[in-house]
Amino acid sequence: MKTKTLVPFAEGAIWARIVDPQTGGLKSASARSLLDLDFKPADRQRMEELAEKAGAGTLTAQERREAETYNRVAHLLALLQSKARLSLRTRKQR
Repeated sequence: MKTKTLVPFAEGAIWARIVDPQTGGLKSASARSLLDLDFKPADRQRMEELAEKAGAGTLTAQERREAETYNRVAHLLALLQSKARLSLRTRKQR
């Protein structure tokens, strides 16, 4: 993930600088635990519903905020899991 495309003060860019997903450094057990994290089926279903409504242009203001929240959480999860994958890959290469 390239943080240069994000606005430097945007929440995602700040998290990317904190997590620094382009470097490893996590212990194997921690990395595997992060890779086990995922959305529950009900949350996935809700995200799909919101995405469909967004595609149709029928989101309410509250639904738009909900979709943005899911997006931020998914982005942070992706950053953490990227770091976890790199950490495990780096350990295997040693």
